[in-house]
Amino acid sequence: MKTVLWIIVATLLASSPAGAMVGGGDVAFTVNGAAPVLFSHDTHVTQKKMKCSECHYALFTTKARHVKYTMAEMMKGKSCGACHNGERAFTVKANCQKCHSK
Repeated sequence: MKTVLWIIVATLLASSPAGAMVGGGDVAFTVNGAAPVLFSHDTHVTQKKMKCSECHYALFTTKARHVKYTMAEMMKGKSCGACHNGERAFTVKANCQKCHSK
């Protein structure tokens, strides 16, 4: 009986808006000498259908969370530049306002 109850609860949670929400929310990055960057988990996970594991823990680990990458490093494929290379997604080399906005 308990198993049936847990299956019902799990099904209801999975089909509710709360079960469909993506964790993480928006993450704001302050940048020296440039406008801040607002990273949207919703854009990447919900709209682009990416799996969390594509970034966590392949590119961003708990230990590397506070590591700051330069644009030069991103242009060489580190951090955001791993996907934003002009092939998989728009390149970090052009259109600064796409990420850096006021």
